[in-house]
Amino acid sequence: MTRSNVFAKILRGELPSHKLYEDADTFALMDIMPRGDGHCLVLPKKLSRNIFDADPDSLAAVMRTTQKLARALMKAFSADGVTVQQFNEPAGGQVVFHLHVHVIPRFEGVPLRPHTGAMEKPEVLAANAEKIRAALAAE
Repeated sequence: MTRSNVFAKILRGELPSHKLYEDADTFALMDIMPRGDGHCLVLPKKLSRNIFDADPDSLAAVMRTTQKLARALMKAFSADGVTVQQFNEPAGGQVVFHLHVHVIPRFEGVPLRPHTGAMEKPEVLAANAEKIRAALAAE
């Protein structure tokens, strides 16, 4: 675990993000390289590399926020379902070494886009973030 990864910097306010939700234990934001419209991430505020060293209370908080975001995504995008992904260590697909959960709205017959590293246009992220925040506020 490093305090210099992109998520640690976002949590410290050193890098901008499209914030969706924040509470005492978690922070949710738009993924800037989305695999589907509305793809967002849930982070614990307490630093941990991944699921192996995460505090159990922190994990529980992340899952509560993941559920809240999943419900909001269903509403905001009239989605048919959601995909929740969490990767651990390089062999497991982890690229950023700060625990995080991906929450992606899904639609029948629409595959996930490949993870190419291409960044979404800021105006698209902002519009999607606004839809999600509105759905969260309506809960």
